[in-house]
Amino acid sequence: MSETSASYASAGVDIEAGDRAVELMKEWVKKTQRPEVLGGLGGFAGLFDASALKRFERPLLASATDGVGTKVDIARRLGVYDTIGHDLVAMVMDDIVVCGAEPLFMTDYICVGKVHPERVAAIVKGIAEGCVLAGCALVGGETAEHPGLLGPDDFDVAGAGTGVVEADRLLGADRIRTGDAVIAMAASGLHSNGYSLVRHVLLDQAGLDLEARVDELGRTLGEELLVPTKIYSLDCLALTRTTDVHAFSHVTGGGLAANLARVIPDGLHAIVDRSTWTPAPIFDLVGKTGRVERLELEKTLNMGVGMIAIVPEESADVALETLADRGVEAWVAGEITERGDHTTGAEMVGDYSV
Repeated sequence: MSETSASYASAGVDIEAGDRAVELMKEWVKKTQRPEVLGGLGGFAGLFDASALKRFERPLLASATDGVGTKVDIARRLGVYDTIGHDLVAMVMDDIVVCGAEPLFMTDYICVGKVHPERVAAIVKGIAEGCVLAGCALVGGETAEHPGLLGPDDFDVAGAGTGVVEADRLLGADRIRTGDAVIAMAASGLHSNGYSLVRHVLLDQAGLDLEARVDELGRTLGEELLVPTKIYSLDCLALTRTTDVHAFSHVTGGGLAANLARVIPDGLHAIVDRSTWTPAPIFDLVGKTGRVERLELEKTLNMGVGMIAIVPEESADVALETLADRGVEAWVAGEITERGDHTTGAEMVGDYSV
């Protein structure tokens, strides 16, 4: 039996480093504050003044929880920690806005093998910047140190968010009609899905160097893989103010067709024409390097479309103009038809433009 007395520090948990991380992140969290937020970091719970919801006749709260998958491994390998937070906010808040809800607040959970205060603060900085882009407050979070379970440089992130929508403004399948236009909003890159396939193909099988420049990408592989997920929340809300949006679909795990099918009602069918856009080179690189079949790519990656809006055909031009004014690349990618003999709610047809 050891004669040395045990302590939390000797077990691998550094409370002082955790406190230092909190001090470093405070300035970034403060930038996300909304008028409804009460108090600051350090309390047991984040507070949000619900009396602000009195402006709603029948407010519905929308909530979502998500992470960023194995994209964290790319950040770890490159030692870049201040962008993964954008991905986290996008994955959570862009799920919430799909029903037409305004993002209100978010909390985060950061799990590390060893607390490096500057790294944790950089992660929170990215989350805070993402919250500003989504229009929500970061009201709290948790940093957990798991020595023995995670390596000293390993980490993972997760988050939960809440939004609000007026009951009679709730978007979804019941609003969709035959003839509606399917509007695609361009993705910034791979976003935060499919990285297990991407890592397997490009790093494990092909042995590519993250820090090597790839000519067809116009930058290093690592820079491409760490491009932050685009946050569409405020763009989608702007669209609801200028036109009659029937539904949104956030293109995440499962790909475009599968996520679009989630909002298509029984009896109707969404047709998406591949020829209306050209996927970015990263998708071709993954496909060709790993000899991945197109259907498998489409079930795994977003193929260049991060968000879908379904609007009446006559509203498509206004919707595209609204998005263009906000700097969002978008186009009419398809339409809503009768289901007929189709067994799924959405399908992709044609070949991608080259």
